[in-house]
Amino acid sequence: MNWFIRWTAIGMIAATVCLAEQGGKCESKYAPGDLPADTDPNSKFWRDAPVILAEKDTSGAPAPGYKMEIRSRWTQTNVYFLFVSPYQQLYLKPDAKTDSETNQLWKWDVAETFIGSDFQNIRRYKEFEVSPQGEWVDLDINLDMPRQEGGWLWNSGVKVKARIDADAKRWYGFMQIPYAAIDSRPAAAGNELMINFFLSVGKKPDHQLITWRPTGKPNFHVPEAFGIMTLVK
Repeated sequence: MNWFIRWTAIGMIAATVCLAEQGGKCESKYAPGDLPADTDPNSKFWRDAPVILAEKDTSGAPAPGYKMEIRSRWTQTNVYFLFVSPYQQLYLKPDAKTDSETNQLWKWDVAETFIGSDFQNIRRYKEFEVSPQGEWVDLDINLDMPRQEGGWLWNSGVKVKARIDADAKRWYGFMQIPYAAIDSRPAAAGNELMINFFLSVGKKPDHQLITWRPTGKPNFHVPEAFGIMTLVK
């Protein structure tokens, strides 16, 4: 019986992951209320959220040793993301600051969400990053009219938290993004958003780019490759 229960549970988890990723689609599950920062994937808030995986390089080839889990939930005021990433060796920015955003944070290890709601102009979207040390940056991206400052002076009101489990060689990143910062519509079940998830790992020349939806180019800014995230009840 224990054997049967164990393998049934494994099968259910695998089915949840496959369903969440089918056809470049994923889901953000509704939560009745907002919460303080939570980096525990087994918590009441996160344990029932669908899981998708970023485990390929930008060309679509498998990236051995990297399998970042991503979960999402939403409320009437915020959308939440949790990243769970194994690591071999972390590449961290010295003198980390978490009380203000860190420009060019992408030069170090980070988990990233690119998200947009304008399906008429997919080259406009927002970018959010969190590091294993809890650093963050948010950017307003317009690929047709790049800003001199790169859009990083935009302020979304995002809140982040991170922790490193050195024994398990795994780090956890949390994002709380005000829904109004990414969509002009009220948050509601059925809303669809363009989205992609990424993991930047390591120092050049060994820097690696890990993706959920491979971009086909050696960078992340390819909105044509984004998937669709649906807010679900």
